[in-house]
Amino acid sequence: MSSPRVLLGVAGGIAAYKSAELLRRLTESGHSVRVLPTAAALEFVGAATFEALSGQPVHTGVFADVPSVQHVRLGHEAELVVVAPATADLLARATHGRADDLLTASLLTARCPVLFAPAMHTEMWEHPATVANVEVLRSRGVVVMDPASGRLTGKDTGPGRLPEPSEIADLARLLLERRDALPRDLEGKRVVVSAGGTREALDPVRYLGNRSSGRQGYALATVAAQRGAQVTLVAGHTADLHDPAAVDVVRVGSALELRDAMHAAAKGADAIVMAAAVADFRPVSLVGHKIKKGAGDPDPLVLTTNPDILVELVGARPAGQVVVGFAAETGDATGDALHHGRAKLARKGCDLLVVNAVGDGKAFEVPDNGGWLLGADGSEKELAIGSKALLASHVWDAVAGRL
Repeated sequence: MSSPRVLLGVAGGIAAYKSAELLRRLTESGHSVRVLPTAAALEFVGAATFEALSGQPVHTGVFADVPSVQHVRLGHEAELVVVAPATADLLARATHGRADDLLTASLLTARCPVLFAPAMHTEMWEHPATVANVEVLRSRGVVVMDPASGRLTGKDTGPGRLPEPSEIADLARLLLERRDALPRDLEGKRVVVSAGGTREALDPVRYLGNRSSGRQGYALATVAAQRGAQVTLVAGHTADLHDPAAVDVVRVGSALELRDAMHAAAKGADAIVMAAAVADFRPVSLVGHKIKKGAGDPDPLVLTTNPDILVELVGARPAGQVVVGFAAETGDATGDALHHGRAKLARKGCDLLVVNAVGDGKAFEVPDNGGWLLGADGSEKELAIGSKALLASHVWDAVAGRL
């Protein structure tokens, strides 16, 4: 996509300082961003900061540049509107169609996807008025993120923290790729996602591992949460990723730890997605001290096979539970990645299998992903290269249809 036109609204909350980081991420990704702060937002971050980072003028009122009729033109031209932070006041004004500044007027004229990232004190987020406003906005097709939980202003903690700018930027890219709003079709569902790689200790220093960054699993958890699901993320070792907003995170290290955590979390879940890169083998024994060099060749490394967690979850699932697996494949003399993926689906017995062709900068340690989505019912869908959030949305589309 060439320079998508994005409006970045900034409301007047302490989290407004994070909007500068979000703006940087959007512009460095090739977006043409016009910042529309409220007058209160400029009490936290000056107009000069937004103008320097966006390269475009900043106005708050509808009487700036009257001949161009900005409050209509900006909304018409936008391909995406992101409001971060979205305060309780801004959500209320947007719900009731107020047009008392340039941001809210532009929201009324926009006919593109709209994303609100709320930030406020817990009591304000949980107040019946805010709950009702969010429900109305979502009913109109607006994407209102569930906020993160954590430290707020002062000593307060709880839900209401602005999601990380990286997470908002990823969701913004997903809306541009989808060209429509995210459905709230997982409301009332409980899902479990595994992510990252496992590490099998050799000694107190070394381990057997793999190249998984965990980004695909985290994208699956993020998208599921913003589609309304109650999400548990079982996370192995990842590339210093922030916990997704509105997601319960369980941390594990080895394959056996991940196995225990997945079986515990799977009880009562509506869907399970095994995106973690689980080590196939582990050492038979752990050396209690660092293996030294200089004393000749080390003893041969004896390995044993780790349990197949996906097969176990399939065998233990209750009626109606949807199980999704991932397969990182390469071609060889017997067939290509898709051929091996079809065979793996038959062996694993899961409902859906995502097949990723890996190698040459594909799948691992990169922001994009693609492949095929295979169904036990014989369905096959090619997944074009796009963001990992886009691939996640395709997976949840298929899961929601089966649920």
